[in-house]
Amino acid sequence: MSQSYGVNEAKGKIKVLIVDGQNNHAVWPKSTIMMKQYLEETGLFTVDIARTKFLSKSEKHKDWLNYANVAPGVEGEPKTDPDFNPKFSKYDVVISNFGYKAAPWPEKTQQAFEKYIAKGGGFVSVHAADNSFPDWEAYNEMIGIGGWGGRSEKSGPYLYIDKNGQPKKDYSPGPGGKHGKREDFPVTNYNEEHPITKGLPKVWMHADDECYALMRGPANNVTILSTAVSTLKDPALEQKEPVVMTIDYKKGRVFHTTLGHDVNAFECVGFITLFNRGVEWAATGKVTQLEVPSDFPTSTEVSKRNFIYKN
Repeated sequence: MSQSYGVNEAKGKIKVLIVDGQNNHAVWPKSTIMMKQYLEETGLFTVDIARTKFLSKSEKHKDWLNYANVAPGVEGEPKTDPDFNPKFSKYDVVISNFGYKAAPWPEKTQQAFEKYIAKGGGFVSVHAADNSFPDWEAYNEMIGIGGWGGRSEKSGPYLYIDKNGQPKKDYSPGPGGKHGKREDFPVTNYNEEHPITKGLPKVWMHADDECYALMRGPANNVTILSTAVSTLKDPALEQKEPVVMTIDYKKGRVFHTTLGHDVNAFECVGFITLFNRGVEWAATGKVTQLEVPSDFPTSTEVSKRNFIYKN
């Protein structure tokens, strides 16, 4: 890489920035804090939060807003914050907790983010972050595939694993992004040699989440790590949906998980483990968190950790 965004030498920890403020998933004020705590509990990361001053869907979990240690915002419809301009280059990796219908970032902020990733920065897209910014070309390249927001065949092909276990790009017309009801469902690690999934059980039960399906986009330089089967598709098709993946964007690394709808999904030990590993990989290109948690889900049983905030 031509520019280093490596581990901060002063503290010896990976510097993380979570960006949020507008998400159709009302859990976002709490899930941002959950992600921050999950990362910092490993001892590997320090986490800051950057938030738009115009908030959307923050009221249900408004008690969690103050834990972010950022300036108070104004609740309402999504609206572009002209002053939202985080210093991305201060961080090794940026995590998005934005969602569907989030207002576009200012043009200068978009350009700064594109430059940051292109030069070797890390990016993590969590659940509804792949619903965001359907008209931002570079962002769609970064996440590989996305859904909703008017995405269609013009956005790129559907991406899935076919009945022969091969990645398939389907250029058929149609909307991008659907999901069935929230439920527990098995996740299968399609790529067991990648540092993020290496050593984890082949199949594990994920807790109470939406299985995104019919996701489409540029689908360039995508490495599918884990899949799940959508109830929306005919079982005879034997198609599997990407739910955990990485994307190479120029010199940057992207970790993209479609998992993480609400508190229950965030409390799943499988989600926590893959999230922590994925953030480390996006920041550094490797994973040192090799130990498989003793409470990791089995192929038949969900495993969750009740989240308790630690000040």
